[in-house]
Amino acid sequence: MATAAEGDGRRPLVAILSGAGISTDSGIPDYRGPNGLWRRDPDAEKLVTYEYYMGDPEIRRRSWQMRRKNRTLMARPNAAHLAIADLERAGTPVRVITQNVDGLHQLAGVPERKVLELHGSARSVECTNCRARGPMADALARVEAGEEDPACLECGGVLKSATVMFGESLDPAVLGEALAIAKASQVFLAVGTSLQVQPAAGLAGVAADHGARLIMVNAEPTPYDHLAAEVVREPIGTALPKLLASFANPSA
Repeated sequence: MATAAEGDGRRPLVAILSGAGISTDSGIPDYRGPNGLWRRDPDAEKLVTYEYYMGDPEIRRRSWQMRRKNRTLMARPNAAHLAIADLERAGTPVRVITQNVDGLHQLAGVPERKVLELHGSARSVECTNCRARGPMADALARVEAGEEDPACLECGGVLKSATVMFGESLDPAVLGEALAIAKASQVFLAVGTSLQVQPAAGLAGVAADHGARLIMVNAEPTPYDHLAAEVVREPIGTALPKLLASFANPSA
């Protein structure tokens, strides 16, 4: 889990809040965007809604088929993910707070302890009864072998993706750590997120209230643009590497 840290005196602590827009270049759809899945097929939202998932075996079967076809596990980091990893390797204090569940920041090379996953990870499964966890790939292999609704191997309970479904609350410990990072940051970038969904959206305001330089990198306007020192509307894959290069060399 990411931990808050102060800048090293020469380089500011850079906090990066990433949303779905940072991963679209990796082939992962933006579910809430103008052409997102939830707008095109509102009924699909039931597949990731806790109440429906737990109460309807057919919803679970459809959910496992959706996961089986999902491109998330096959996706690779794009230029934006790699630029963040490069910034961290260059010695700049970096903490990533992500609304995404794709694990691409870690695959790009950002250390696990510096990435905070607000909504969990699609690369793991957890049991809703005993909370045992395991790789999503293993559960999907069982689906491929014919199990339509694979149960927990430990206790027989219902398995779900280790993500925060609609109707579930964020882990308060994870949210508390995100708030600590936002408060400690000297620079706070919101990248590829509409900042529409609370409480994650409020982190930008918290950072600005505590003196951080707020930078927005998003295709569409957000409710926090008026607080930003800089708003970037260029494509993330080209804009973010250029922007972060200026942080990698503080004397530039």
